[in-house]
Amino acid sequence: MSNIPSKEQILQWITDNPGKRSKRDIAKAFGIKGAARIDLKRILRELQEEGHLEKVGRTYRDPDKLPPVTILSVQAPDDNGDLFARPLEWHGEGVEPRVLYTPRTADPAVGQGDRILAKLFAVEGSDAEDHQYTAKLIRKIGTNPRKILGIFRKGAEGGVITPISKGSDKEWQVRAGDTHGAKDGELVEGELAGPKARMGAPRARITTRVGDPGAARAVSLIAIHEHGIPDSFPNKVVAEADAAKPAGLTGREDLRDLPLITIDPADARDHDDACYAHADEDPGNKGGHVIWVAIADVAHYVTPDSALDREARKRGNSTYFPDRVVPMLPDRLSGDLCSLHEGVPRAVIAVRMVIDARGEKIGHTFHRGLMTSVASLSYEEAQAAQEGTLSERTAPLIEGSIRPLFAAYDALKIARAKRQPLELDLPERRIELDDAGNVTSVAFKDRLDAHRLIEEFMVLANVAAAETLIAKRTPLLFRVHEEPSPEKLEALREVAASAGLTLAKGQVLQTRHLNALLKAAGEDTSELISISTLRSMQQAYYNPENFGHFGLALKSYAHFTSPIRRYADLIVHRALIAAHGWGPDAKIDGLSPDEIERLEDTAKLISGTERRSMVAERDTSDRYLAAYLSDRVGAEFGGRISGIARFGVFVKLDETGADGLLPMRALGQEYFHFDAEAQTLMGADTGTMISIGDRVLVKLAEAVPVTGGLILELLEHDGKAPSRGSGRGARKGGGRGRGKPPARRKVSASKARKTKLRKKQDRSRP
Repeated sequence: MSNIPSKEQILQWITDNPGKRSKRDIAKAFGIKGAARIDLKRILRELQEEGHLEKVGRTYRDPDKLPPVTILSVQAPDDNGDLFARPLEWHGEGVEPRVLYTPRTADPAVGQGDRILAKLFAVEGSDAEDHQYTAKLIRKIGTNPRKILGIFRKGAEGGVITPISKGSDKEWQVRAGDTHGAKDGELVEGELAGPKARMGAPRARITTRVGDPGAARAVSLIAIHEHGIPDSFPNKVVAEADAAKPAGLTGREDLRDLPLITIDPADARDHDDACYAHADEDPGNKGGHVIWVAIADVAHYVTPDSALDREARKRGNSTYFPDRVVPMLPDRLSGDLCSLHEGVPRAVIAVRMVIDARGEKIGHTFHRGLMTSVASLSYEEAQAAQEGTLSERTAPLIEGSIRPLFAAYDALKIARAKRQPLELDLPERRIELDDAGNVTSVAFKDRLDAHRLIEEFMVLANVAAAETLIAKRTPLLFRVHEEPSPEKLEALREVAASAGLTLAKGQVLQTRHLNALLKAAGEDTSELISISTLRSMQQAYYNPENFGHFGLALKSYAHFTSPIRRYADLIVHRALIAAHGWGPDAKIDGLSPDEIERLEDTAKLISGTERRSMVAERDTSDRYLAAYLSDRVGAEFGGRISGIARFGVFVKLDETGADGLLPMRALGQEYFHFDAEAQTLMGADTGTMISIGDRVLVKLAEAVPVTGGLILELLEHDGKAPSRGSGRGARKGGGRGRGKPPARRKVSASKARKTKLRKKQDRSRP
């Protein structure tokens, strides 16, 4: 009996761990095995008989308290208009508690007879005489139906919803009373309205009128459906998330005294990483630093082969649009239990890393713990504080948190300069929307040191995760980025040569060689070299085998820092749990044998979902930009050529970063020879050379929000109007000619790159 806990200890543990209340959980928590389980069973039975515990199924709970998340039945409003609700289950000996429902502005309408899943908050003081709990809506029961997006076509008795997806001919019938006032031709969102009839199309009811299919609010919805991105969670998945309870301290290190802070975009809804740094007190590491990076412990809540896990694996990652996020996990997890909100205890997996004065990592350890963020800062707040502009929020943090973080970052910059990852500094645009979903501005994001600080910390943590799992011989998914293929590398050499630059042959390519090339490019050719270097890169992917990360110049790299939004990171978290044998649940939420067996399949799946999201996000940005520019048709814009194809030239506009197409017919009335390897066009009559990176002045001829297409007309190329040429082969061929192209005249070139490239033209026919 010496290792059997007291009744008081059992009751306290059940109170601290509301999500783990079975006899098996209790036995694991206190290390009770074998015959001692009989004594535990006896004590639990005594607690039950004494009224301290109630057994529901295989779990135990205090019968005189409502669980923190429960199902309620909404009652009629009282004389004051307040809505009260009663729990569907009450097993206590006292009077059933009264629950006041307190709706938020964005909550859907709730009325008498509705059943809701709600989060409860105990009421104390004098208010408890009127009601003992307040309730916040999580979800109306039965309101997680399959969504439908399509164009509404009005009929005599209602109408039909026709799909927007290409190749689909399915329609949904809408009764007259279920149209929600939709007009003919509107883009609408709906839900299935009952079982399919034996004959005819299935029925649906319209729930939201999105409006004009070409309007700004519609574009992300169209991309979601076009690319097959799941945007609603099955009821079972939502129920699992709703049933989750905050993790306690059992089996975890107490990290709540560490002044960890989160630094994110100002509009971030979730915070999945926190950091803290301080000078290393070890006299043997003078000038060194200790860096802590703590990541939300998603694996605690999303266990292998659960409904949540299967859905997360299917999605692979979250998808981000200017007006919405399609999350990998339900909001109960991504925005609450797995978000490191300020002042709230949260379960994490943390890594403590020690770096020397030159930023080299000399040691690290992983920890499964419980932390509390002391502050949630934006990048701008952290940057301003470091530069001396303190606010009421940042003043108390400057010495203990912010300055030590930047001091550690200064050391990491030295190591980065030595390692020389690829330094492609291409601007990232940000699309700003108003409440109606219309684009108000398109600006290029600022790159602050605060951004770079977090990036370097995350890279270091990801390296530590990969190295630990390799050392412990634990299977994992690596983030792989292979070096450019010989063909793409040769094309880059040709482009460099055309600009009078050299990328040497006969050596193993390293990122420092590409950085030297990027640095050598002058103002006129920097964008040409940057775009061409980016085009030469392979796409990163996930793989259970380690092939290194070329772009970051790292031998081993694994995604560890964002398990809320990337399934690969969740796999790495589970691998760390299994490798360390953390806590009583290591076999439950660690990497399972089944997962190890299918790691290759998982890697292919989530590499595909990542590409799917990238394309959907790009398509959505294109549509928003086309909508934004649609009222500026006829306006003139400066830009640079960003791509060349047989059918025309792509131009990236300076003002917005939008990509438009110059069709061949817009380039002038002469025949153009296309060189696919060098990505150039050369005029047959004038010798005009068109290359990536060239400056152009264009006029916007057409903007189509539904497709995201921008059609341009060429006004000037490198400061000159397009040549009229002889007109041979241009009028009927759209710039490509018909039949045999005309003979080429010898033309003197003013630039070395024109001479070099002209010798290649016989290899390519348009």
